[in-house]
Amino acid sequence: MAITDGTALFETVRSWHGVSLRPHRFGGTEFVVNGKEIGHMHGRSLVDLTLPKTIRDEAIKLGKAVPHHVLPESNWVSVYLHTETDVRRALELLRFKYDLLASSEV
Repeated sequence: MAITDGTALFETVRSWHGVSLRPHRFGGTEFVVNGKEIGHMHGRSLVDLTLPKTIRDEAIKLGKAVPHHVLPESNWVSVYLHTETDVRRALELLRFKYDLLASSEV
């Protein structure tokens, strides 16, 4: 399946082994693995996730994400899904976070 829009991204992430969905406390849908949030989507056009600070800073510097739309000084980032490139970037960051959480026992 080509990852060309927010709906395809949503379906891809939810298909990863061990991922479940739950409502996000501020609206939208949260992706969870091992009881931890990978990230969440507001509708099908905005992805938010938290990253380790060095990865967060690099993602922003490289234009893969922007500082979080509400908490810009936090480790959260936002990815607005306007283009196929945005979708690929969001998927790359979500996969990084998934791999980090799926490999941990905690």
